[in-house]
Amino acid sequence: MMLRYALRTVRARKAGFLGAFLALMCAAALITACGSLLETGLRGTIGTERYAAAPVVVSADQFVHRTTVKHKKGKTKVKHKAKPIAERAWLPEHLRDTLARTPGVARVVPELTFLAEPSTPAGTGGRTAYGHAWDSAALTPYRLTAGRAPEAADDLVIDADFAARARLRTGDHLTVQSTQAPRGYRITGIATPATAVRHQTSLFFSTAEARRLADHPGQVTAFGVLPAKGTDPERLRQAVVGALHGTTAQVSTGDARGPVEFLDAATARTRLVSMGGAMGGTSLLVAVLVVVGTFALTVQQRHRELALLRAIAATPGQIRKLLGREALIVGAAAGTVGALLGLPLGAWLHARFVALGAVPDTLEHTVSVFPPLAALAASLLGAWASARIASRRIVRIRPAEALAEARTERGRPAWGRIAAGLLLLAGGAVLVAVLTSLRTEPASTPVTFLAVVVLSTSVALLGPLLVRAAALLLAGPLRLTGHGGRLATANLRGNAARMASVVTPLALLVGMTCTVLFVQTTLGDAARAQSRDGIKADWVVAAQGPGVPGEAAERLRARHDTVTEVVRTTVRVGLDKYAAQGVTPAGLTRTWDPEVTAGSLDRLGAGTVAVSELAADQQHLRPGSTLKLTLGDGTPATLTVAAVYARGLGFGDLTFAHDLVAHHVDNPLASSVLVGTTRTQEELSTTLSEFPRLRVLSPAAADTLQAGRQQANAEVNYLAMGLVLAFTAIAVMNTLAMSVAERVREFALLRLAGATRRQVMRMLRTEALSVLFLATTLGSGIALAVLTAFSVGMTGRAAPAVAPLLYVGVVGFAGLLALVASAVPGRAALRVRAVTVTTAQE
Repeated sequence: MMLRYALRTVRARKAGFLGAFLALMCAAALITACGSLLETGLRGTIGTERYAAAPVVVSADQFVHRTTVKHKKGKTKVKHKAKPIAERAWLPEHLRDTLARTPGVARVVPELTFLAEPSTPAGTGGRTAYGHAWDSAALTPYRLTAGRAPEAADDLVIDADFAARARLRTGDHLTVQSTQAPRGYRITGIATPATAVRHQTSLFFSTAEARRLADHPGQVTAFGVLPAKGTDPERLRQAVVGALHGTTAQVSTGDARGPVEFLDAATARTRLVSMGGAMGGTSLLVAVLVVVGTFALTVQQRHRELALLRAIAATPGQIRKLLGREALIVGAAAGTVGALLGLPLGAWLHARFVALGAVPDTLEHTVSVFPPLAALAASLLGAWASARIASRRIVRIRPAEALAEARTERGRPAWGRIAAGLLLLAGGAVLVAVLTSLRTEPASTPVTFLAVVVLSTSVALLGPLLVRAAALLLAGPLRLTGHGGRLATANLRGNAARMASVVTPLALLVGMTCTVLFVQTTLGDAARAQSRDGIKADWVVAAQGPGVPGEAAERLRARHDTVTEVVRTTVRVGLDKYAAQGVTPAGLTRTWDPEVTAGSLDRLGAGTVAVSELAADQQHLRPGSTLKLTLGDGTPATLTVAAVYARGLGFGDLTFAHDLVAHHVDNPLASSVLVGTTRTQEELSTTLSEFPRLRVLSPAAADTLQAGRQQANAEVNYLAMGLVLAFTAIAVMNTLAMSVAERVREFALLRLAGATRRQVMRMLRTEALSVLFLATTLGSGIALAVLTAFSVGMTGRAAPAVAPLLYVGVVGFAGLLALVASAVPGRAALRVRAVTVTTAQE
């Protein structure tokens, strides 16, 4: 019975439920899109290409492990945790003999994978180029379609796709930038893979040359195990696992071979899970706040109808059931449409992340029924819960009170609402205080956005009081604008709850947008400031390719310049991850100053490390302390702390000697070279003329280049949160349109009392600008408090970086939304004759 009434109500009041439908639909689409990213991170397929012909692949362990054993109340709990390392781990070559003796093994093919970038105008078509020994071509397999296999040190075989793109053929010469100085090679052959290889370019060298370039004596990247004829691959896998028992080698088959081949895709899984979870969590919180506000406005617009139902003996339970079933109907329809729209939205998001380089295209987008079903369930639950929350007042008061409140708004919000608002305000203040003590980006970022949502929710609950307070403050200035200003003041005072429902999404939009934009600039500007202050070199050598080769640095040293090579990596101390760098110790203080606060950089060498104040605090270190860590490729190291420095944000938390890091990274080329010299830029460029892809820059120009890279990285975060902001912007327009549309009778009475259309529109604009002023003040205050706390925690200074023009743009955009969302439905309402509206049945 109640379901039939609910269906009739929804059918009769389509326009009234349109706002709730749009809010729920956008929320469902957003949740589906974020859910598909999360699922891609958890279950996304990484298909193998190079190892297609090897059913079993043996590789090194790409994780750092920690096992803890706890004894409590006679029980023993064992916990095992593992975290990925940043670089490729290598296997000892002697395992080949062990594998060759395993029953069912026909052939063991060692694989070497290393950096090898060809220098051609056509490039590689966006594909990453890797070098290999020709012996490992059988793992795909690649077969020669022209020429012969490489034999001499300067022989090279290229894949057919790259040959066609670069218009190369056998006999041509090609310069390749690998792990050492660029070298010219003669193309002796062109090879075609038996299966499709779409995500990489393969360059094959002679075995001796490949070993020289890989620069890991006695080690290999992986082993491809080819089975004897008639051997079952699963039995072969089990036999290989048994043969390798007691080692850390990993055995992979099927789809598990893909992550071994594409380490960046395996790492991107973790990043995508984190990104999808953060986006999904934030969007869910924002959706709850917006949907609850939208349903509250919908119920408020039906206050008279619901009061009449109470007056004719409808029980509170029946009203709750009616509103709950209406919400479920709207939620089911909106959730279904939104979930279907979220599928292409998720695919578009994944494609954008790939285009921005945040996710490699080797991690395929995965879609299943789970994200849409989760979005539909969230829509149903959110709609039902929002209807229950919005109906609390109407079902609790007496019918006579309900009829009275249908005409005049209640004087003040309920005490429970005020208490909840104050409690959330206190909770937001606690989060802001906590934020000042968080010194790592992974820890501070979720707290930052959570604080914005919590404080915005407190604004939603305390909104009527804030609107009345704003009306008192603005009463004087608004009177100066004429009759429209006086009417606007009266509306702000008399309809504070309705105005508050508009203030909330606007404040959230301003606060969230400013936080998203200026968190990145705050962190980036602080890091760049430390970097600018710390670089004492006269010139900086940067590369347009993968890096600056060591031979270029040696050319500069031969002219008695002070040269500091900088290699970047990531290491782990226990399971904690730290950004690190390797620098040349000789003459270091001439080119680099990290602001040492304890110890001395003079002691930096093969067995020592310098640490930032953050790392020193977290790991309880000081000069002379022993630090055990895991290098980028999984190699354990025990070092002595030589110095503690303050500029960790600009230079990383750990600094090693260059040679220690260079032997444990996939790309040993320097990301930059700092040069202290009396020579000019032209003289340095002449010295490096044999390296055409290197540029000699001033420190200021290098800083500008770094700023561009930071901006590219920030675009990923802007995209990640941009959808949440777009949803909030839609909610602003939706709520404003609903608020104005319900005032048709009010506008008609004003016109019958003598007001012109222009005066009514002026009143609406004044109201919209008043609401915008309040929302901008609240949103800006929230963003300022959160950004200041973030800045204190991350940089040690209460100095958030706010771009004035960008801030004005945010406020201007919010103002444009407010004015358009007020003007369009206002003009539509004024088109109807006033007499027709006032004589029509309510």
